[in-house]
Amino acid sequence: MTERIEGHGGELALAALRAHGVREMFTLSGGHVFPLYDAAYKTDFPIYDVRHEQSAVFAAEAVAKLQRRPGLAVLTAGPGVTNGISGMTSAFFNASPVLVLGGRAPAFRWGSGSLQEMDHLPLVSPVTKHAETVFSTDDIPRAVGAALNAALTPHRGPAFLDFPLETVFSVAEADLPTVTGVDPIAPDPEEVGRAAMLIAGAQRPVIIAGSDVYAGDAVAALREAAEALQVPVFTNGMGRGSLPPEHPLAFAKARRAALSGADVVVVVGTPLDFRLSFGDFGDAKVVHIVDAPSQRATHVQPAVAPAGDLRLILSALADHSGDRADHSDWIADLRVAEDAAKARDAAEMAAETDPIRPARIYGELRRALAPDAITIGDGGDFVSYAGRYLEPAQPGTWLDPGPYGCLGTGMGYAMGARVSHPDRQICVLMGDGAAGFSLMDVESLVRQKLPVVIVVGNNGIWGLEKHPMRAMYGYDVAADLQPELRYDTVVSALGGAGETVAKAADLGPALQRAFDSGVPYLVNVLTDPTDAYPRSSNLA
Repeated sequence: MTERIEGHGGELALAALRAHGVREMFTLSGGHVFPLYDAAYKTDFPIYDVRHEQSAVFAAEAVAKLQRRPGLAVLTAGPGVTNGISGMTSAFFNASPVLVLGGRAPAFRWGSGSLQEMDHLPLVSPVTKHAETVFSTDDIPRAVGAALNAALTPHRGPAFLDFPLETVFSVAEADLPTVTGVDPIAPDPEEVGRAAMLIAGAQRPVIIAGSDVYAGDAVAALREAAEALQVPVFTNGMGRGSLPPEHPLAFAKARRAALSGADVVVVVGTPLDFRLSFGDFGDAKVVHIVDAPSQRATHVQPAVAPAGDLRLILSALADHSGDRADHSDWIADLRVAEDAAKARDAAEMAAETDPIRPARIYGELRRALAPDAITIGDGGDFVSYAGRYLEPAQPGTWLDPGPYGCLGTGMGYAMGARVSHPDRQICVLMGDGAAGFSLMDVESLVRQKLPVVIVVGNNGIWGLEKHPMRAMYGYDVAADLQPELRYDTVVSALGGAGETVAKAADLGPALQRAFDSGVPYLVNVLTDPTDAYPRSSNLA
C-alpha cells in the first residue's frame, strides 16, 4: 500500500532516502539546502559535515563502496556542487552508488542573477547515471526514488538531483514510492557456456578479479568458480581480499609470470584499462566478464564477454560439467614465482636503511594492521608501494581512488569508513603531495570524534612526476615540495596528534602509539626521495 506523506521538500526527500536504506548525510553547510538539515535534525538522522565539498562526496562514496548501499552527499548551490564534481567523477569511474543532492537558485527569478545561480546539469550529466532538476515539491519522493534506482542498477554509479530554493522550502503532500529493489541482469547462457569451456579447457588460465566482484556481492561465487575450475586468482581494487592470502589459488606477486605465460586471461568485474595493459595479453585469449553490457570493452575484442549479474555468471562457471584440463603444474609454477617474489619483498620490508625506504613502512604496517582493518590509499608513488606490499586478508577492506586516479580522497574516505565501521582500525596511506588536498578535514574528524590513523610517506617531491620527467628531459620542474614538512604538527594544531619518524627502528612504536591514541593521529615518515617505484608509463 502506498504511503501518503506531507512536509516541506527536505522532509519529503528524507522520507524517500530512508526508505531506500540511506542512513547518514555528508555535507558542507549552505542555505540552499537548509530544509534537508531541518528534516534530519528533527528525526535524529546523522549529519557529518566537512571543510570541503569534495570530502563530503568522497565520504558518501566510501559508504557506498564499503556497505554496498547508497551513500548521500548534500551540497549547496553553485560552488558547492562544482567543488563536488571530482568526487562524482571518481564515483562514476568506480561504479559507486552515490546520490548527490544539490541546492539551486530559485526558479521563479532564474536569469536575474541570484546568489550562486548556475545550471548544474550540463556539468554533472556526463559523470552521473541520472541528473535531474526537480521543480515541483510533490515530485521530490518520486525523483529521489528514480535517482537511487539508477545509481543501484548495474553498471552502478552516481546520481544527481538539485532543487530550486522554492521547491525544497515549500510544503506539499506526496506518495512515498514503493521500494522494489533492482532486478539482476540475466546473462546469456550461451556466452557463459562458451566462457566456461574456454577456461576449463585452457592449459594456463588466470583470473583477475576487480572491484565489481565485491560491489556485486559475488565474492563467494568467485571463490566457488576458482576452486571448481582450479584457476589461480589475482585481484585489483576492491577485489582485493576476495580470496584470503593463504588460499592455495590466491596470488599477488607473480602477476608478470602469470600474464606472460597464460593462454586464457579471465578478467572479472574490472575494465580492460591501463592497469591491465588495455586488455593486450599477447597471444592469450581474453574472457571479459562484466556486470552490464555497457561495460564490454570496445577497444579490444575478447574471445567471449558474458554480461550480467556476476554471481549468476560465476556460479554457472563453478557448475560447468564439461571436460577440464589439469592446471596443477601451472599453479605449482606460479607458486614458485610467488614465493620467490615474497622472499624478495620480505627483505625489502625489513630494510634498516636511513633515510627510510617506503617498503619498510609497509613491513611495519603488516604487523600493526588487524585482519579487518580498512586501508585507504590516497597518493601516487607512495600508495603504489601499498598495492605491492599489503595483502588485504578480507574483502571490503581496501579503498583507493580507482582508475580515475583523483587525489584528495583520503579524509573523506576515512570519514565514510569510520562511520561504516566504528570498531575497526582505519588507516589512511597518504603521499605528502596528496596531503595538500584534504588534510584540513582532519578538523572535521576531530570535531566529530572520528579517530583514524594517517601515515604520510614524506619524500618532499611529487614522485610520479619528478623521476619520469628527469628521465625524459634531464631536468624537472613543478615537482618539489618542502622537504621534511611537519604534517604531524598540522594535525596536532587541528586537534589531533602525531609525530615525525626519521629512523626505521622507530616506525613500529610510532604506529602502535597511533592506533592506541583514539584520535586522528598522523605518523609523518621521512622517506628516501631517490627511491622510485618501478613502473612503465601510465601516460598512454
